[in-house]
Amino acid sequence: MGKFLISIAKALAAVIILNIIGNLLYARFDLTEDKRFTLSQPAIDAAKKFDSPVIIDVLLEGNLPSEFSKLKIETVQLLEEFSSENKNIKYNLVNPLEDENQTQQTIADLQGIGLTPANVTVEENGKVSQELVFPWAMVNYKNQTVKVSLLKNKLGSSAEDRINNSVQQLEYVFADAFTKLNITEKKRVAVIKGNGELDDIFLADYLTTIRDYYNIGAITLDSVETNAQAVLDQLKGFDMALIAKPTEAFSDEEKYVLDQFTVQGGKSIWLIDQVAMEVDSIFKGGGTSLALPRDLNLKDFFFSYGVRINSDLVNDLYFTQIVLASGEGNDSQYNPVPWYYNPMVFSKNNHPINTNIEAVRYQFTSTLDILENEYKKTVLLQSSPLSKTDGVPRQIGLNILDSPPDKTLYTNGNQPLAVLVEGKFSSMFKNRVKPIKLNNIIEDGGENKMILISDGDVIKNQLSNGKPLELGYDKWTNSSYGNKEFLVNCMNYLLDDTGLINIRNKKVSILVLDVEKIAAEKTKWQLINIGLPVLLTLALGVFFSFYRKRKFGA
Repeated sequence: MGKFLISIAKALAAVIILNIIGNLLYARFDLTEDKRFTLSQPAIDAAKKFDSPVIIDVLLEGNLPSEFSKLKIETVQLLEEFSSENKNIKYNLVNPLEDENQTQQTIADLQGIGLTPANVTVEENGKVSQELVFPWAMVNYKNQTVKVSLLKNKLGSSAEDRINNSVQQLEYVFADAFTKLNITEKKRVAVIKGNGELDDIFLADYLTTIRDYYNIGAITLDSVETNAQAVLDQLKGFDMALIAKPTEAFSDEEKYVLDQFTVQGGKSIWLIDQVAMEVDSIFKGGGTSLALPRDLNLKDFFFSYGVRINSDLVNDLYFTQIVLASGEGNDSQYNPVPWYYNPMVFSKNNHPINTNIEAVRYQFTSTLDILENEYKKTVLLQSSPLSKTDGVPRQIGLNILDSPPDKTLYTNGNQPLAVLVEGKFSSMFKNRVKPIKLNNIIEDGGENKMILISDGDVIKNQLSNGKPLELGYDKWTNSSYGNKEFLVNCMNYLLDDTGLINIRNKKVSILVLDVEKIAAEKTKWQLINIGLPVLLTLALGVFFSFYRKRKFGA
């Protein structure tokens, strides 16, 4: 008896020692081929900054459709990885529609705070039903809350693609939320005014979105004529300049101020309409209007960085629609029609800025030429293979809808529409007579970046009853595009010193079951999974019975 107790005591002691060693030498191993559960260093850095509890409410509890169950599992596994890096990070699974008596009120409340549900078609045993799912998480820290969208939709995506796209972005969206909650000193963005740029109300949604990351101010270039040095000194207090659809030419003095801001380290995003043309002009002109080149006096500025913006229009068979009204009064009907001058631009997925984003809507865009020089140029967006360029001046009217386009003419495709320029920037006025005198000028600067987009309307949100709608949403066709995400990524990349944006380059692959194959082979696999174990059990029973009879019956 004593030996038995000693053995038990030794076993217990061994278990306790192993547990202590396991806690001291805790480690997690990621055996997936794509290292799906290995957090990137910027994500780890963002998570480790919390010194008090962070509570994440994941609204994916309850009876979910299969694809959302997969998203829930992936989300939980990722949050466990974050929690292993910082014990202050905790999560809860919440079913927002658990109380069936309050379903409608709950849906209205969630939509009221910007949590849009996903309407999912569920087919099971031949029956089709519609279910609402809220694929969102709420990250709560102290008195702050950041909403995180867990679902990533893309035009034409299958259920499998939707899961892959969503899982692909999980690490980034949570790391991005952690970063927002920890920002103590924001970088500064100057919205350039004075040359007929878009009014603030048309930039409202974008500026509201980036305000989570940056402080925003306005700089007017009108004062350059009287006090250029003061304007440059003011501009140098900002980290970035945003120039959104100027319609009036820049003077050489204004260009020189912007040139010195850029050479001395200021980042910039330029959204330029090189051709003056609007759909509204066609409607107001009785169905036709003249597209004319716009002289902004900027061609030499961009040329010095190795990019030329052309005075032409992209005509693309991958298009977005406009809406034409017919009838009068209560009998009015609004019909969407193809508009070849509004390209639907799909991402090349060749850079953190454009990886896994929805198609971007352009309107009357021009092409960009990439010129050889010492700067690195990356084409972020381009027209489709089935596109062509139309020269201007050109009369454009609704009569182009009367006959289908001749596809044999659409052979000048893949034209650059957005370009990132990187390198050690030099002044465009280097070795030239300066238009004005400025203090402490620099002709050769350090490493810098700028982005040129050949359409000012990419950043323009629509209005409804005088109030701005979400950027990328078209109220006429009820379609949503990736304009806002693309532009937010542009700014984050240009101003991101932590490398957080590079998480978007991480590739993961989710294996999804074939729904059609499951339905076709359902009975076979039920028999295998249920019948085979029973048969094996019976066979083993017969074998052991026969074995015992032979052994003990002899």
